Amino acid sequence: MTQNYQHILALVFAIREINEDPQILPNLTFGFHIYDSHINTRWAFGSAMQLISPKEQFLPNYHCDRKDNLLAIIEGLDIESSYQIPNIFSIYKIPQLSYGSAPVMMDHTQSPYFYQMVPNEVYQYREILELLLYFRWTWVGFFIATGINSEWVLQVMIPEFAAHGICFAFIDTVHNVGMIIEYGDFKKWTFKLWNKFMTSTANVFLLFGKVQTPVFLDWLLVQGRDSEKTNTTKGKVWILTAQLEAKSYSNKQGQISAKLIYSGALSLVVHSNGLPGFLQFILERKPSNVKEDFLIKDFWSSAFGCTFPNWILNHTNSDLCTGLESLENISENLLEKTITGQSYSIYNAAFAVAHAFHAMYSSRFKHNRMLKRERWTSLTQQSWKLLYFLKQVSFNNTVGEKISFDQNGILLTTFDVINWVLFPNESLIGVKVGMINSQVTRDHKLMMNKNPIVWHGWFNQVQPISACNEKCQPGYSKQKKEGEPFCCYDCIPCPESKISEWEDMPDCIECKQDLYPNKHQNVCIPKIVTFLSYNEPMGMGSTTGALFLSLITIALLKTFRMHHNTPIIKANNRDLTYILLTSLLLCFLCTLLFIGQPRKETCFLQQSFFGIVFSVAVSSVLAKTITVVLAFRGTPPGTKRSKGMGKGLANSIVIFCSLIQVGICTVWLSTSPPFLDADMHSGMDEITLQCNEASPVMFYSVIGYMGFLAIASFIVAFFARNLPDSFNEAKSITFSMLVFCSVWLSFVPTYLSTKGKYMVAVEIFSILASSVGLLSFIFFPKWYIIVARPELNNKDHLKWRKR
Repeated sequence: MTQNYQHILALVFAIREINEDPQILPNLTFGFHIYDSHINTRWAFGSAMQLISPKEQFLPNYHCDRKDNLLAIIEGLDIESSYQIPNIFSIYKIPQLSYGSAPVMMDHTQSPYFYQMVPNEVYQYREILELLLYFRWTWVGFFIATGINSEWVLQVMIPEFAAHGICFAFIDTVHNVGMIIEYGDFKKWTFKLWNKFMTSTANVFLLFGKVQTPVFLDWLLVQGRDSEKTNTTKGKVWILTAQLEAKSYSNKQGQISAKLIYSGALSLVVHSNGLPGFLQFILERKPSNVKEDFLIKDFWSSAFGCTFPNWILNHTNSDLCTGLESLENISENLLEKTITGQSYSIYNAAFAVAHAFHAMYSSRFKHNRMLKRERWTSLTQQSWKLLYFLKQVSFNNTVGEKISFDQNGILLTTFDVINWVLFPNESLIGVKVGMINSQVTRDHKLMMNKNPIVWHGWFNQVQPISACNEKCQPGYSKQKKEGEPFCCYDCIPCPESKISEWEDMPDCIECKQDLYPNKHQNVCIPKIVTFLSYNEPMGMGSTTGALFLSLITIALLKTFRMHHNTPIIKANNRDLTYILLTSLLLCFLCTLLFIGQPRKETCFLQQSFFGIVFSVAVSSVLAKTITVVLAFRGTPPGTKRSKGMGKGLANSIVIFCSLIQVGICTVWLSTSPPFLDADMHSGMDEITLQCNEASPVMFYSVIGYMGFLAIASFIVAFFARNLPDSFNEAKSITFSMLVFCSVWLSFVPTYLSTKGKYMVAVEIFSILASSVGLLSFIFFPKWYIIVARPELNNKDHLKWRKR
């Protein structure tokens, strides 16, 4: 191909500069021989054997010429079987520098004389990974040419890609031979490749292979398209390794297919830099002034479409070449004016050999200025000694770039990222759009300029997206699809209490305690601080109810005090009546401790104060009931003995029962007192300030003790409900205790099932409801008689009924 002619010119240019440089090997001249493998295994091996044979005869392993001394071989391993050539030359310890496709996973311990000017796929796949991550392509098709180590791909490359979130839609092999054996029929194979190309959901394809792989795959895809009898072709972004040169396949036969297949492709190429004088060197070449160049006529004829007189027969229809045609006017497809990556590698390889040989020469004759030709000839025959110096070589080339090898014989280089653009004249030209430096940290490894990139026409100049499915938006998390690669997943909404802030989050996360998810569950926002406030309807209603009932209680107490000496007041132990009314008043007022913003002091007091006051009230009811029973069962009513015994016993019951509750509260407050707390979990969007009981055991002990007193009062009152007295309170107490017990029995499950400020509301309601029950059934009948039926408030109604 005419494009490869630049490789030859780069070598010629390098040898000329080396020989003209007085600082490198003075008084010595470098020469070269060029052999073409013609992409043929037999020819390649024949050329290799010719290098270790006498010049005039084919006798491998013999050397008879003192002038032509083989120091090193610069080669491009373009065919699979030629991968054994380095092993052959290793026998003779001849250093070899490859500027083309080197075998993946070549064992450098077995081929220590093999140097790579172009790092192979083992080194390039990390650069390709950087490209995929930069463009956020996670769903990739993978074509591998035969000769690429599939075991390395499966064991090294795929796991590392997977670790960075990239997986493969398919991995397929491009066979250069044996497709009929593999598939049974050539058409089946081409159809399979074309169908995979068209139906794959991946928009990005990787291609690993040799120099001829792209043109071969291109041809196969065109055959598959033609067998389908369709002109429709989906666009794909091809990513090519440095061994593949897409520019080489834009010849007339492949222009249409290249436009359909490789337009917009990205490829890695070995970094190159403009060589001073190289363009002028190219433009000055003419068949007349470089007669030693036996390839120039072939190139000239192909480039200008002409023939030289008496050179090629049976081409009478072609124009004759004058030899004066200008190379400046030919297309870049035929000969690039700027040096390519592979030509630059050949140039650097020649200088690497020259610098290594110069170091060996300087070392050998460091202390001996008088050179003897015999000794020097002996030295050049031992080219294996060059190996040590080639390993150590490190120099700056003519453009100031450092050239050196790593411990595996791989050139420490950078890669240019090339975008292949198909121009209107059907030429496929590479445009540099970025650079990847393998020697720096990952954050600064890739430098890209996306603006000049021209994508395949299928994408309408919009950067392609290559993913198995659309990204999960914030508020959703990924859920793996069974039987599919990990890149394929479903998007499920986050649970109620969680969020996802970014795309494609694997799991939803909890908000902090003082935050909660917004409506779309993609961000956490601050919770509202809340408590049972006086300003809200529930707090306002509770406050109003407590104050209203307190006023009623005060009115009743005042009424009873005004009628202090009336029979109905005196008949039911007026001291207990006043104690009970006063305790009920305090019960109503204690609910105000539960309303408003909780504080340390209110938390400390509210439960204990409520428990003690309620215990006094219930103890008073129990004392009233027991007094009635004892009075009617033990002694005739109205006697001095019964009056004295009833008052003393009632006071004792109230004091004793109340002291027990005081003791429980004292233990509670001294061991584990209630404290101010913030409930983060009762409401999704709020933080509830509340009083924490600290010890649920003590809290329910206080409630349980009140319940015990209430049940005792209810039982005693129930049995005394039929005692013959016009003003017997037993029936009223029975109904009031029934209400009281019902309220507090329902309080426990309701309290446990509510959260936040509603727990406080439930307790306030229970306090008010149970207090109203006592107030209503015990005192309203007496108030009714005092106010509405005063005629019944006399001694006659205090006498016993006759049976």
